[in-house]
Amino acid sequence: MRLFLFIYWTTISALVFGQQTFINPIIPGGYPDPSICRVGDDFYIVNSSFEYFPGLPIHHSKDLVNWKLIGYGLHRENQASGAVNLIDVQQNGGIHAPTIRYNNGIFYIVTTNMYDQVDPANPNGVNQNTNFIITASDPAGPWSEPHIIKGAPGIDPDLFFDDNGKVYFVGTHSPGDITANGIGAIWIQELDIDNWKLIGNRYSLWEGACDKNHTEGPHIYKRNGKYYLLVAEGGTGHHHAVMIAVSDHIFGPYQSSLRNPILTSRHLSRYNWVHSTGHADLVKLHDDRWYMVALGKRNDRDGHSNMGRETHLIPVIWEPQIMRWQQVNNDKWEPVWVDFPVAAPETGKVERNNPLPYKDKPQKYNTLFFDDFDDSVLKKDWSFRRVPNPNTYSLSAKGGCLRLYLKPQTFGLRERYSAMGFTQKESDFEFEAKMKFSPKKNNEESGITIYQKDFNFIHLTVQKQGKEHIIKLTVHEKDNKPALSLSPFIKSKILPKYNGQIILKITSRDGFYSYMYSNDNGDSFTTLWQTPDNILLSLGYTGAQMGVYATSNGKKTNAYADFDWIRYKGIIKE
Repeated sequence: MRLFLFIYWTTISALVFGQQTFINPIIPGGYPDPSICRVGDDFYIVNSSFEYFPGLPIHHSKDLVNWKLIGYGLHRENQASGAVNLIDVQQNGGIHAPTIRYNNGIFYIVTTNMYDQVDPANPNGVNQNTNFIITASDPAGPWSEPHIIKGAPGIDPDLFFDDNGKVYFVGTHSPGDITANGIGAIWIQELDIDNWKLIGNRYSLWEGACDKNHTEGPHIYKRNGKYYLLVAEGGTGHHHAVMIAVSDHIFGPYQSSLRNPILTSRHLSRYNWVHSTGHADLVKLHDDRWYMVALGKRNDRDGHSNMGRETHLIPVIWEPQIMRWQQVNNDKWEPVWVDFPVAAPETGKVERNNPLPYKDKPQKYNTLFFDDFDDSVLKKDWSFRRVPNPNTYSLSAKGGCLRLYLKPQTFGLRERYSAMGFTQKESDFEFEAKMKFSPKKNNEESGITIYQKDFNFIHLTVQKQGKEHIIKLTVHEKDNKPALSLSPFIKSKILPKYNGQIILKITSRDGFYSYMYSNDNGDSFTTLWQTPDNILLSLGYTGAQMGVYATSNGKKTNAYADFDWIRYKGIIKE
């Protein structure tokens, strides 16, 4: 049965979109702030992971359109339980805007951990940003312990390896650090890479091109002897944009391109298929062609998407532009031309359908995730909200099953609850799991879940109530009110003749989520309820995840739930 399910869903879920085109996003699901590097014929992308663990997901590709998750930069608990804290980190905190680079046989990731210090006297916390670097000889891991870069303020750091052997740390000043009106600025300082220390003088490089608001996400490149500074600007919402400047010297001054922004969707209708495009990185191919990766939000639901910000691929060419006129003698002036990158040269925007970078390597767009838990380790797709509590799960307690142990914690701010999931990749989907669960104590429950934040989730669970077992839907919808003041929506009914086994299923079709269950091994399903599918909309940083959840609702217990298999199939729309 398991083999049949896997073959069936793999066959109908993997689509090849023509022999000459690919579709965006190239990495569907909540993978924002992409940074890319090429080593020989191999490409690697790292993304922000925020409060999730493992952190810093790394994808690999040979052709820029087919990507495989190969590992994480933060994959051991001791990497994320010290100065880099992912144990009780606040939601929307954690790992932001990494950069991945390669130099002399070593991969480097530099990034920021944003952590609000827990302070009983200050319920809003005290912000403590930590910039750090990890290294590896193999991007699949293992990665080193974090090297904390002291005296490095701000967020969104970049590493630049110059051809003279010097290494530079590029950062973003916090608002107010540089100018009295609160505008941030990009700064640079030489880095002693052997001792992980900033050395020499610090220089402010650029405040941005247009509105100079939230200038961040810097990357420096060198081409034909000139230094190019790429930044994000305008915030991460609808006015997000990519700007670029050039200089003859690493420390500047940097002159803005007259064509800025070189990528944005701020000028497009909110009905465009993707918006909020920005926060980019450039990569040069072996044949001197260039591409850009950038984040963007699909316009699937009310101008937003349950997948949040995703990674898109954009072709780039270089074109000369007149930067200034210089006088060569008393009566003659001549233009000074400088090359600048032009993103999406034919249309100037992120397109859903695009020509393949490599014509002989078609895109195989697969949104299937199936796990029958026959392996001895978790598949890399699984992650947790924060570093999980000890003994949260086991793959060996019952062969061929994921055993998820019930914990007293429930979904709550900065909590480590017994839940694990994978990224939602399409707005329409089918998601189901077979669970074996025989709770003995009152209020013990387990089942499947879709979640966006600590107080933005959907649970479809089996719960023990007195002498009965019930099927229960719990919805905690995002709202403008403070999350703690909201009460979840609950719908439940008694499960007649419950024998300890059940298949739980959630589908998304035509704007609605349907919540179903089967007591006869999938021969028939009963619908418990329906809701609109926009109740988990990602309006901010992260996309939705879906997975499994178990809780004893505040009581100590030895109970557990066994999951025989889990399956997700995204419905792809061209």
